[in-house]
Amino acid sequence: MNAVDIIVKKRDGLGLSAEEIEFFIQGYTSGSIPDYQAAAWMMAVYFRGMSDAETTALTQAMATSGEELDLHDSVPPGTLIVDKHSSGGVGDKTTLAVGPIVAACDCPLAR
Repeated sequence: MNAVDIIVKKRDGLGLSAEEIEFFIQGYTSGSIPDYQAAAWMMAVYFRGMSDAETTALTQAMATSGEELDLHDSVPPGTLIVDKHSSGGVGDKTTLAVGPIVAACDCPLAR
């Protein structure tokens, strides 16, 4: 598997497997896939779109691409653990609404 084949496949309108998406994300985050190839892939995705399965695979690959915090030992058994993550964009107002909603549902909320 290589980045160029994945870019070409998406450029040509074909679907990508979860394994191809995982390979691409892991390659990019490790530095083995350069920015210009990531930009070419993103342009292909922009013009060709992604299926629901591809979007799910991309979300999963991105979520597992960095360190993961396991809170299971910090909360009572059976407690639902949720995450509200932000890319930190300027003017992010989502947390202002989501925080109280999550707290009202008795879910653990980081302070």
